[in-house]
Amino acid sequence: MRVMIVGGGGREHALGWKMARSPLVEDIMFVPGNGGAQEIGECVEADMGNDGELTGIAALHGIDLTVIGPEAPLVAGIVDEFNDRGMKVFGPSADAARIEGSKHFAKDLMEKHGIPTGRARLFTSFEDAREYVESTPAPLVVKADGLAAGKGVIIAKDTDAAVEALSECMVKRAFGDSGSRVLVEEYLEGPEVSILSLTDGKGVVHMVPSQDHKRAYDGDEGPNTGGMGAYSPVPLLDGDTEAGIQRSVMEATVEAMAGEGTPCRGVLYGGIMLTGDGPRVLEFNVRFGDPEIQAVLPRLDSDLVPGLLATIDGTISDCEMEWLPEYCVCVVVASGGYPGKYVTGIPITGLRAASSDSNVEVFHAGTRLEDGKLVTAGGRVLNVVALGKDFENARGLAYQAVHMIDFEGMQYRTDIGYSAAGRG
Repeated sequence: MRVMIVGGGGREHALGWKMARSPLVEDIMFVPGNGGAQEIGECVEADMGNDGELTGIAALHGIDLTVIGPEAPLVAGIVDEFNDRGMKVFGPSADAARIEGSKHFAKDLMEKHGIPTGRARLFTSFEDAREYVESTPAPLVVKADGLAAGKGVIIAKDTDAAVEALSECMVKRAFGDSGSRVLVEEYLEGPEVSILSLTDGKGVVHMVPSQDHKRAYDGDEGPNTGGMGAYSPVPLLDGDTEAGIQRSVMEATVEAMAGEGTPCRGVLYGGIMLTGDGPRVLEFNVRFGDPEIQAVLPRLDSDLVPGLLATIDGTISDCEMEWLPEYCVCVVVASGGYPGKYVTGIPITGLRAASSDSNVEVFHAGTRLEDGKLVTAGGRVLNVVALGKDFENARGLAYQAVHMIDFEGMQYRTDIGYSAAGRG
């Protein structure tokens, strides 16, 4: 089988790394890939927003399965284009992808079907939204309705901060058209967990949970990012609570979407807040979390490819996934200044030494080869991932590897998995 993976980040490199180990896979192509993905398969430059170009590449190279990594092509309808041409593709239709592409759509679905989530109001007028937040006790959460690369969520601790967040979204258009419609939500308190589930639109197979670190700096300080690290398992999530989330959130949402005539096929990702009143959904995504999947795939002891194919063929109920008992920690190494302005094209050294331990993998995110040398090419540059017998062991291996890597301005959090190490 020939596989094409669309995307150029750490998620796509990790997916390629895992799929390359499948006896079903002959070779892998990345579009566009990155400096690390080139070690697994061919990387081809293309416009990820051009459906015809992507399907054309798949046809030209005899691709048997295409896996879409990032959310933007999914929301834009790339899967429909592949399906119309009779080509196998992993991911949801544009209709189903609205559960990620529009937070308002997701809220409406959850409220209609009794799926636990926080209260929210939608606004299309800045003045109306400002009037609402000025009359509603803080803290509040302001969310751009559309896609914002994981950065369109602002926690406002007081009214002034809420008004400024509204201005950023609706007046200054910090998130483009995604901020023309804004949800103002109640603030939910508690730890957050990520649940990834494979589905064929009817049945569901759940992956092991993980926990992401969204804030840029240690101690969960600083601005939101696309994710600065993750770990799995999640010790604070007991078996009964996890099973309850699987039934009342993940499986209930798959059933609700099927009932609405928009069955979700591919992966459903639930961002869940464990509040004092029980689990509440913060958001849904229809693609593998980044960097969550980088902390999950190293623990998968079975072949990923049959599960991906089962979501397409409608046979997910026959699929089983086996998991290693080890603990996994993923540390994101980023460019200086991220998630704000940063410089690219900076040489990277130390990767060979960093990945010399058999329990350590370095997945590339924002890298490229330039005149035969590896340089930075994005905000999040590398994902350093380690498996260990416990969190202390995994954290030690991961940070030992991070310390071997060097490029000018590199930044990373030093506390990924720290709180979990005291529990697991």
